[in-house]
Amino acid sequence: MLRLLTIEFHKLRYSKASKVISIAYFVLISFIALIASIEFNFAGSKFRIADQGIFNFPYIWHFNTYIAAWAKLFLAIVIVSMMANEYSNRTLKQNLIDGLSKKEFIASKFLTVMAFSTISTIFLIILTMILGLSFSDFLEPYAIFKDQQYLQYIIAYFLKLTGFFAFCMFLGILIKRSAFALGFLFIWWGLENITFLILKFKVFKGQDIAEKIVQFFPLESMSNLIIEPFSRLNFIQSAANQLGTELSKDYSVHWYQCLIVLGWTSLFVFLSYQLLKRRDL
Repeated sequence: MLRLLTIEFHKLRYSKASKVISIAYFVLISFIALIASIEFNFAGSKFRIADQGIFNFPYIWHFNTYIAAWAKLFLAIVIVSMMANEYSNRTLKQNLIDGLSKKEFIASKFLTVMAFSTISTIFLIILTMILGLSFSDFLEPYAIFKDQQYLQYIIAYFLKLTGFFAFCMFLGILIKRSAFALGFLFIWWGLENITFLILKFKVFKGQDIAEKIVQFFPLESMSNLIIEPFSRLNFIQSAANQLGTELSKDYSVHWYQCLIVLGWTSLFVFLSYQLLKRRDL
């Protein structure tokens, strides 16, 4: 395992584009801290976003994992490029000639995916603790680790990254060219949304069957792991109540959602291996 990871990080070390994009990814996640300093002037009164409770424990675990997950597209570029470079630089063929089996090759790529997800998760935990301890109104251990919210959102964040990166790995092997693979990723995202709209407003109009179907789609299942956190904020809830609207959502991470993403992750790794196994290199 360590040998396979060493091989992959050795390749990434000599890729300037991968290093720049990876650094940009972590810098972008760090920009969450800048939200604390943003000040708005609303109706003649000034207020900071940090004072609205977004960095309060345990809510910050939900907020940070949701926001940070949007930056995963940066590492998606690295992973897709990593796969495309194997073909353009002929390193894949050379690795196989040097004795690396196709199963070990796929394992090395997935281990890299896991490594990126793990490093990203650890980085986010550290950033969240720093921001929470600096701005939260509730610093008691009970508040920080209330109902194990920190654990469910961190696990969901890790699974979301791993599943998404495994999808990108599969697309990189399937299409071979990074630009086309990323383009197909956005096309797939569009197809999932179009399918949902057709099911929602044409096929199953007035019913909730569409939501039950699309939750099994790959990108939608990953998105469902962590739903938007903004409607949980007190001032949003207060504004909704004043308008006579009740905002009630289930913000928990459910075990069946995790299983769906794990299923897709396993399928993408399996399909990557089968595709490589059958392809004439």
